Amino acid sequence: MKRIYIVATLLFWLGVTAIWAGSHWMPATQEVAALSPTKAYSLQAVAAHNRADNCWMAINGQVYDLSAYIPQHPSAPEVIVAWCGKEATTAYMTKNRGRPHSPYATELLQRYRIGVLDMR
Repeated sequence: MKRIYIVATLLFWLGVTAIWAGSHWMPATQEVAALSPTKAYSLQAVAAHNRADNCWMAINGQVYDLSAYIPQHPSAPEVIVAWCGKEATTAYMTKNRGRPHSPYATELLQRYRIGVLDMR
């Protein structure tokens, strides 16, 4: 019984180490963002997309079309819809409660990137 415990523990930690080591060889999120479109949108263009079925937001100088994501968001749709058509960096960084979004949420956000915010 002791031998089974030792082998199982060893296999567990070997698996954990393999997952940890594998995460260092995966491409960074910034590399994915670099491959995304580079079209520039004005804040006025973003403002025209201010409904749940047509929802764009500017976050950290990037423009995202979150229309398809709203039904998948874990909180009520109204939380996101309130920021459609706006510059929403502060809302995204604080979730309106002082807590930042998770690294997973930031990675997921990149899927919806359509361009950059033109600050001219």
